[in-house]
Amino acid sequence: MTPASAAQRKPRTDVIRNRASILETAQHHFQQHGVGTSLEAVARDAGVGPGTLYRHFPTREALLTAVLQARSATLISRRETLRQLAAPDEALRQWLGALEDYLNAYNGLPEPLMAATRASEPDNPLTYPCDQLISMTDEFLQAAQRQGSVRPEVSARDLFQATAAVAWIRGPGPADQPSLAGLRDLLAHGYYCRPPAALQ
Repeated sequence: MTPASAAQRKPRTDVIRNRASILETAQHHFQQHGVGTSLEAVARDAGVGPGTLYRHFPTREALLTAVLQARSATLISRRETLRQLAAPDEALRQWLGALEDYLNAYNGLPEPLMAATRASEPDNPLTYPCDQLISMTDEFLQAAQRQGSVRPEVSARDLFQATAAVAWIRGPGPADQPSLAGLRDLLAHGYYCRPPAALQ
């Protein structure tokens, strides 16, 4: 077999099956126990050994990245719908709401995502999906800035991290909706009655 034909060879059926089983089981564990769940328990419930899990996903971040990619279809669909809205400020508001829901999918999810945006870690698998989410946020942000409804110095990275912080505070349990509404309003409008001279 030539190197070219070997490179084009499809993965074995058992390899594909094991990966799918790991992803499905990991999603269940993340939902039940949060992103800090035992990876050994994930491997056991997926019917594979820890070595098999780590061959597919060398780190917890790699596994979490793959699970998030599998869950991203709903968020992408929401993005396409919001692109059709006539009011950029409303599109941005609704996008941040959809992003918050996405970041709240699993207990503890905001922390590793926020860490990935703060540190320059090219080897962190979560860096790329975070960059994608920030880029999507920037699309809505820039439209609202062109409209004049958002200050020009606001960055998409700031909005992403602020939304992740709200998702972290919201947590996996029953939400205190009035408090969350106040926090979102604070994020959108700030807390100054009138911007101080230093911020003008």
